Amino acid sequence: MNPYKLNAWLPTTQREVEARGWDYLDVILFSGDAYVDHPSFGAAVIGRLLESGGLRVAVVPQPDWRGDYRDFRKLGKPRLFFGVSPGAMDSMVNHYTANKRLRSDDAYTPERRPGMRPDYPSIVYTKILKELYPDIPVVLGGIEASLRRLTHYDYWQDKLKPGILIESQADLLIYGMGEQPLRELIKRIKDGERFQNIKNIKQTAYVEEQAPTSLSINEEAIEHTVSGLPVQGMEEWRRRGDVILYSHEECLNDKLKQAKNFRYIEEESNRYEASRIIQQAGDQWIIVNPPFPPMTPGEIDASFDLPYTRLPHPKYKDKEIPAFEMIKHSVNLHRGCFGGCSFCTISAHQGKFIASRSKESILKEVKIVTDMPGFKGYLSDLGGPSANMYQMKGKDETICRKCRKPSCLFPVVCKNLHADHTPMLDIYKAVDNLPGIKKSFIGSGVRYDLLLHDYKNDIQNKSARAYIEELITRHVSGRLKVAPEHTEPDVLKIMRKPSFELFSRFRQIFERINKQNGLNQQLIPYFISSHPGCTEADMAALAVETKGLNFRLEQVQDFTPSPMTLATEIYYTGYHPYTLEKVYIARTKDEKLAQRQYFFWYKPEFRRQITHSLQRLKRNDLIKKLFGRTR
Repeated sequence: MNPYKLNAWLPTTQREVEARGWDYLDVILFSGDAYVDHPSFGAAVIGRLLESGGLRVAVVPQPDWRGDYRDFRKLGKPRLFFGVSPGAMDSMVNHYTANKRLRSDDAYTPERRPGMRPDYPSIVYTKILKELYPDIPVVLGGIEASLRRLTHYDYWQDKLKPGILIESQADLLIYGMGEQPLRELIKRIKDGERFQNIKNIKQTAYVEEQAPTSLSINEEAIEHTVSGLPVQGMEEWRRRGDVILYSHEECLNDKLKQAKNFRYIEEESNRYEASRIIQQAGDQWIIVNPPFPPMTPGEIDASFDLPYTRLPHPKYKDKEIPAFEMIKHSVNLHRGCFGGCSFCTISAHQGKFIASRSKESILKEVKIVTDMPGFKGYLSDLGGPSANMYQMKGKDETICRKCRKPSCLFPVVCKNLHADHTPMLDIYKAVDNLPGIKKSFIGSGVRYDLLLHDYKNDIQNKSARAYIEELITRHVSGRLKVAPEHTEPDVLKIMRKPSFELFSRFRQIFERINKQNGLNQQLIPYFISSHPGCTEADMAALAVETKGLNFRLEQVQDFTPSPMTLATEIYYTGYHPYTLEKVYIARTKDEKLAQRQYFFWYKPEFRRQITHSLQRLKRNDLIKKLFGRTR
């Protein structure tokens, strides 16, 4: 396929459809992002996947949702369904800062132009399509829908909202990475099943207008289903393994019930063999089917090996799309993350089990990258959601199948985890030996707790030490970014992050290896303020700790409550879903600014303000440690 011919991309206009000789379309995809035909952009992946199944597919990127809806009309009706995605990022995180200030640019739009997608495009696009074509099914996908599949807290509206299927009126929701459920959906449609009758595909959610007939539902049953206590008359749901949550209305009236719900949602999202989840919202019922098992290497290879041009659509000629520029010379090795950080959405969307590509598929993609226009021999990233989890899994899969824990690393590294870094080292060396490659960098986050853990298996210990050496000497582009997130034990516990002492150890190793090899590289840590459980005194202690390590922090952020994370549920409810204990929350703008100032203790303009704050807290000891004296 010649990537410079217009028909190398999926069509985006009626003229491009006609140029292919098509007189109809099977599926039309609407996306909040510009159309980049690359495996890091969801619309391209889904479009290519559907195309590989013999379907005629078109993409409408960043449709104008105002005015006469001409972008929603221009291709007419598809034969099978519409697909809707907000893009690679949650639209609200894309649009607003942690302080709810409107951002002035959009990295997924040509020339960073803002205002090219609405807030909540999954809802806005679907409502328009339902207005124009009420008889055509709409399938939701992408991170926005995935994280809102059940009752969730919306930080930007500061309210609890029902599952997104209720408000959007979409017919089906695919959560997580969508290849497996989509393949099953297309197969079933081709086999003659009517779309409206397809209800039991894994990793999908849908709405019923009445209670599922297999269940005997009453208030007492719902109460005790969540608590796990046996209830007379509920044998059927117990046999099926269904989890019935508190209803949306109950959660509106009682934050503790929302907290209790979340534990089951998170556990089922991270189980190998999960249960179906059911929740009532008004007079409707949301049914969330359990996820597919982790993709095999062959299944994930099939997605990455599709015939992408790896370039933006020609309609954007001579316009820069920053998100594409950042990843165009990178290669993803795997999906999933078993870190389970409480503020992170990765496991909620991709799952905790690692799905790894084959070495052959990875090298094939790297060779394609070397032929891309403008490639000068440097791969910007050879990683994944967490850089060093490639091919890692449980030693005994039967234990993993029963496990409900959301993290394999917290509070300690799981004894059943086979954390061998050898396959990654093999990939790095094979890539670096390819013609055209001068250097490959690791831009993804590195889990240093995986590297510094003392394993009983000496192979794992040796491979971890070898990985550290290889990483620091050959794969750092001047600066290595890691994410301790905080320094204080109580905050780190809520974050599900390891002790800060591990970061200090890693820093010492980093500096030693740099010195031994004559390298001048920096270690850049990420930190978060205003996280649930974090007090102003905790931030002051963070400032003192990082000052002692000679850090003047750059990579910092305020906590942003994103749907379907443990930290967000704690932020909204005030309870920890796993202990049901109350947790301190910094909610107001003043409380958040009071925490954030400690990141910048070294700037003269913050000194007086910080001193006054610590005097109010009666922490003159911290004033002395930061500034050398007290008042």
